[in-house]
Amino acid sequence: MGKLVAYRLLFAVPQLLVISILVFSLTYLVPGSPAAAMLGTSATPEAIAHVEAQLGLDRPPLERFVEWFGALLTGDLGTSFRAGMPVTDLLAQRLPATLSVVAGGIVVALVLGVGAGVFTGTRPGTLADRLVTGGTVLGLAIPEFWLGLLLTSLFAVQLGWVPIVAWTPLTADPLAWLRGLVLPSLALGVTGGAIIARQTRAALVTSMSAPYADTLTAAGVPRRTQIARYGVKNALVPVLASTGVTFAILIGVSFVVEKVFALPGLGSLMLTSVIGQDFPVVQGVVLVTATLVIVVNLVIDICYGLINPQARPQ
Repeated sequence: MGKLVAYRLLFAVPQLLVISILVFSLTYLVPGSPAAAMLGTSATPEAIAHVEAQLGLDRPPLERFVEWFGALLTGDLGTSFRAGMPVTDLLAQRLPATLSVVAGGIVVALVLGVGAGVFTGTRPGTLADRLVTGGTVLGLAIPEFWLGLLLTSLFAVQLGWVPIVAWTPLTADPLAWLRGLVLPSLALGVTGGAIIARQTRAALVTSMSAPYADTLTAAGVPRRTQIARYGVKNALVPVLASTGVTFAILIGVSFVVEKVFALPGLGSLMLTSVIGQDFPVVQGVVLVTATLVIVVNLVIDICYGLINPQARPQ
């Protein structure tokens, strides 16, 4: 397992390097000037040039990239053009909300997906299988923002079971934090649950139709024991792969869900930064998001190696 972790970490270094180059390059290909966006339409060319000089935007791109990347290696993501504060501080303020809703969404996706997948995978071809599988198609088709608005209208506005303003910091009130995450997590996790359910069903049907299942049946092993001890374990490999893809999807979709539920996460910060051409913040959000995806995939690879010894480097 140590070789597997070292290999994945070594592979993550060039990934982050390529991502950092792309992020820096693409942001500076955006038309217009951040200084002009900050000063407004009435700004004079002299004022724009003065602000660009203050921000260092008048220097060659390669020089700016070397300076930015050197600071990045020390954990310094730069300073926001608009807020005038370190990007790391801005991200630290916004990251808890995004991590909370994404964690809630992946929990909902796993509970719904694995549960529905095991239920249908043990009943292939039945009416229940067709109904639940049809439900997963519906789950894939429903836009998360529309589902979020529907859930808010029903459970927050009409029934009053949960607050309309969803976000409460965990340190302030854990119970209110949990109640506020119920609807965003459901809105975010339904689509992911549909993806995982389809993968779980297919993997479990394949696993339970393998020759070892007939051998276990001939040996008198009960069907439930076969499913719990052998079928589900063998089906976890493709389920883990789909979980990694689902997490990457949920990270992107969470930005939309945050807007629906007024969550102060990375999504709203990214939107305002793109509009205002606050490039250091945009670069920081993208890098943090990419790092989260890489870390989660590393954890999934480790779990994959624990389940399937053949995947470990020799």
